[in-house]
Amino acid sequence: MKFQDMQYTRPDKEQVKAQMKELIARFRSAADADAAKEVFRTWDTEEKHLMTMRELVNIRNAIDTRDEFYEAEEQWWNETEPELQEYMQQWQKALVDSPFRAALEKEYGKIVFTNAEIALKAFSPEIIKEMQQENDLVTAYEKLIASAQIPFEGKTYTISQMAPFRSDKEDERRLSAWKATGQWFKEHQKELDRLYDELVRLRDSMGRKLGYDGYTELGYYRMKRNCYTKADVEKFRKAVVEYLVPVADSIRREQAKRTGKPYPLSYSDMALEFVSGNPKPAGGVKEIVEAGKRFYDALSPETSAFFRCMIEDDLMDLESKEGKRAGGFMTELPDYKKSYIFANFNGTQHDVEVVTHEAGHAFAGHINYDRVPASTVLPSMEACEVHSMSMEFFGWKSAEDFFGDDAKKFLYSHLTGSILFIPYGTLVDHFQHVMYEKPELTPKERHAEWKRLQGIYMPWLNLDGDIPFYAEGEAWQQQLHIYVHPFYYIDYCLAQTVALSFWAQIQDDAEQAWEKYMTYTKLGGSKTFTELLETAGLGTPFGDGMLKDVCEHATKWLADYDMSGIA
Repeated sequence: MKFQDMQYTRPDKEQVKAQMKELIARFRSAADADAAKEVFRTWDTEEKHLMTMRELVNIRNAIDTRDEFYEAEEQWWNETEPELQEYMQQWQKALVDSPFRAALEKEYGKIVFTNAEIALKAFSPEIIKEMQQENDLVTAYEKLIASAQIPFEGKTYTISQMAPFRSDKEDERRLSAWKATGQWFKEHQKELDRLYDELVRLRDSMGRKLGYDGYTELGYYRMKRNCYTKADVEKFRKAVVEYLVPVADSIRREQAKRTGKPYPLSYSDMALEFVSGNPKPAGGVKEIVEAGKRFYDALSPETSAFFRCMIEDDLMDLESKEGKRAGGFMTELPDYKKSYIFANFNGTQHDVEVVTHEAGHAFAGHINYDRVPASTVLPSMEACEVHSMSMEFFGWKSAEDFFGDDAKKFLYSHLTGSILFIPYGTLVDHFQHVMYEKPELTPKERHAEWKRLQGIYMPWLNLDGDIPFYAEGEAWQQQLHIYVHPFYYIDYCLAQTVALSFWAQIQDDAEQAWEKYMTYTKLGGSKTFTELLETAGLGTPFGDGMLKDVCEHATKWLADYDMSGIA
């Protein structure tokens, strides 16, 4: 079924509540394990339908935030989801307390109960009002960013559409684009400050209402962290500073030499990787999708069938346009056993990375949609990001098809970009920990903390330039996850580390690396992140081992890479 033919109907809230209540009662009174399993499957079916309706709204609202119908539906879901969460919690409690737990674990896996126990720690009816307010604030932030109209060279552009200008090879034009974008953020800074201040204080209040010392512990539970702790993340951050920041710094120093720019680099100069211009796809949306089809056809029968389905059923919205929500994502439509990819193509190499990254997520869903319950189709967030970030590296085999004459430039850019991302992503995580440890900080103090941490994780960046907003320790406000998904960003860093480990294996034996990838991916969400890695014969990003090994492989590859002909 094509996406446009998927029908949305707003659920009857009171009817849904009554059905949930009835199913919980039936489950609790089940006479035996078979009766409990029957209720369990019914609950799962109904939960999948709710998710499908919710995601149809999310997607269609994201495609056009000005659509009044889906704007109203988005608001309805923002108010309704927290109310339904109370019944979800009662269901989780019934699961954990079930006298037939052993039989259910054998049938559906222990992970269901591990996650249920975590979910019970992440919610109470006491915080329904705060959750509704949080949803409203998040929507307000997303809508503000989507509404951006940035004047530049006689026209107006969205934030996403400004990206090609911010990496233009002409110095003056590139700097002007950074200033224009920064000026828009400066003009809306009071609102950005207000929204974040309210979110931090609201989340802190939620944590304290549930008996925690602020939001951080609650935030970890909401992220469903089921196999590592804050201490593990702190250890990872230290390893990033020790092993990876020096490698990243050497990359930036080489960039400064190659482009003839002063070190440390300004934001504008940092965006220029090559004097001849950054790598660009060899075509627009249509050509990139066609190249993607050829890549997935050649990769495996499973990926071929998957990507052809995405195209045939119109399950991708890729072009950047006015009124469209910023960013990109993959989401699930479980009623139809389909995934959906939302993105904002802008003429940069990121467009190709969407076709590999977001499709990596979608492929993982595609081959696991028959799993019961639906919560085990995909694993936790950091485990999901391994699917997508590793798929980007498998995409190297089609670099020439995607980039033409810029393929050689792309391979260098993609590897160095992956390495450079980890310090930035770790900075985002560290910053958020400080924000929720000190919710009383003023906007000015928050900006100062970001600037301080940038000096640790991104020492190659000149923060004393004349670009509004960016050079003033305020760039964090453009990072959607900081507002919308607190503590999510470290998931990308952990996954990127594993993906770089996959990259190293691909260099030695691509076929064996793909076998490990498929072993990992076919497990869906049946295990925790660390268990998935262990089962697939992969290492763990915690501790020094994997990061140190990745840095050694990358340093050698970069030293040996033939840069002739790349200016």
